[in-house]
Amino acid sequence: MRAMPFAILRHAPTVWNGEGRLQGLTDTCLSPEGEAAARAWRLPPPADRWKRMSSPLQRARRTAELMQPSAAVVLDSRLREMSFGLWEGFTVKELRATGGEQFAAAEAAGLDFHPPGGESPRMTMVRLSRWSATLTEPVVAVSHKAAIRALLALATGWNMLGRPPHKLDWTSAHFFVAHEEGRVSIERLNVPLTP
Repeated sequence: MRAMPFAILRHAPTVWNGEGRLQGLTDTCLSPEGEAAARAWRLPPPADRWKRMSSPLQRARRTAELMQPSAAVVLDSRLREMSFGLWEGFTVKELRATGGEQFAAAEAAGLDFHPPGGESPRMTMVRLSRWSATLTEPVVAVSHKAAIRALLALATGWNMLGRPPHKLDWTSAHFFVAHEEGRVSIERLNVPLTP
């Protein structure tokens, strides 16, 4: 496989985003503000001509449908959010207050942070690596915050402890390159979605 470029971005805001709640696989919809934001987003060149893909979760799918220029959307479950299992619907503040040593240990595990009944960043990273290895043409994908952080870890070797090596703007597109055997590298980050 030759190096294949792709762009990825987070869905527009939901009510739970505004409240700081872990959404994971909970299928929340865009807030009215999120719908307006997605309608205003315009993909930058050359991604404006690329095949469009999305997580099947409605907040990502709707974002992919609304942003400009309009295009058909192909759903791929490998682009879904990391599952937060039993912790979905809670804020990190609430989990820190009630989870005690169990939650503290989970947070200290970095790539192996594993919510009860959920998925770890390392598992998400493997899933996205497999997705990127199948790309046969440039694509722009709409996904989720924890999934994109896992992709950043895949590209940089970040162990998800401490600050990330790059600060990501969640209202921008991030360009990567897919290489042999599921490896990815950064092309450019934080490319604005508005003219």
